[in-house]
Amino acid sequence: MPNRSPFSAYRSIPTRPASLLLVLLAATLGLSSCSDSQGNAASPPEAVAIPVRTVAVQTSSEQAWLRFAGVARSRQRAALTFQVGGQIRQRFVDIGQHVDAGQVLMDLYNPNLEPAAEAVKHRLAQLEAEHVQAQNELIRLETLYQRGVIPRQELEQQQARVDALAASVDNAAASLVQANQLLAETRLQAPFSGTVEAILLEPGEYAQPGQPVLRIASDARMETEIRIPGHLTRNLEAGQQLPVWFSLSPAQPFEGNVIEIGQSNTSGSALYPVVLALENNNVRAGEALEVGVPQRNDAALVAPLATIMRSADGLTVFRVSNNHVQRVQVEVEQLQGELAVLKPGNITEGDQLVYAGLTRLADGDRVEVLR
Repeated sequence: MPNRSPFSAYRSIPTRPASLLLVLLAATLGLSSCSDSQGNAASPPEAVAIPVRTVAVQTSSEQAWLRFAGVARSRQRAALTFQVGGQIRQRFVDIGQHVDAGQVLMDLYNPNLEPAAEAVKHRLAQLEAEHVQAQNELIRLETLYQRGVIPRQELEQQQARVDALAASVDNAAASLVQANQLLAETRLQAPFSGTVEAILLEPGEYAQPGQPVLRIASDARMETEIRIPGHLTRNLEAGQQLPVWFSLSPAQPFEGNVIEIGQSNTSGSALYPVVLALENNNVRAGEALEVGVPQRNDAALVAPLATIMRSADGLTVFRVSNNHVQRVQVEVEQLQGELAVLKPGNITEGDQLVYAGLTRLADGDRVEVLR
């Protein structure tokens, strides 16, 4: 076998024509000269704008109402009691019955009151008779003293006896008035016109002095009481009108006037009482109601909830300015349906906030606002 050189394989590779090499070299030099004439590398094209939709921040004076439950009740109501103890003898009314002022509702029997009144009455009569007799005796002694028959000391003693009997008569008369008043307390009368709400004791049962036996309420004026957090009472004032709804009816609200606002709380609860007079003649005692209490009194900046995102820094929005977005931190004070009430500061009225296309954005991105 003939001897072959190690480079013979490379000699067998066909060589390129000289003209082709010259063309490639010229092209390379041309690119180099172009790059040198314009600096280093060419600038990349500007980023493509991301399409988004925006909404303007608005100032809303529409009030948001928090509803608190209450029960209608009469503004004039009373739990009636006997001032003396005794056994209920008879009641003259039923639950739901209308009564007039002064009408007798119940009476009771106390075996001590009537005899005590009779005893005081007889004692008064006796003292009055003794007083009259003493006065007549005083007149007779004055005549004798004028004639010089008796000494002055005897006349003065009789005058003192007359004065003492007069004081005893006055004391007995006062005792008789008191006894008659106690006797009258065995008859329970309505202090005002209204409706019987409840009967707490029945005939035959014993009533302690001051123990409630019956409740009545006037039909003339109604009210309701709600209990609300203390910070909400700052938005209320006496005479302010608030909306009131029937809890079980879709009817339109009617007005209630604030008449009492609790300013202190010693019950240990975080809620404060507020009482409203109800301006509706169709409200009946015991009906379930809901009262609207405002969360604030001033206008507020609002934006759709769709504009707000949660990030590591808290709640943020993308604000559009000069076709670029800026991430801005916001604070939400409260919600009104699908709107968020924003705390003033970083956001002002009229700011354009992105609500569509949020997931593709980063701070400083160029955007195109779609109309």
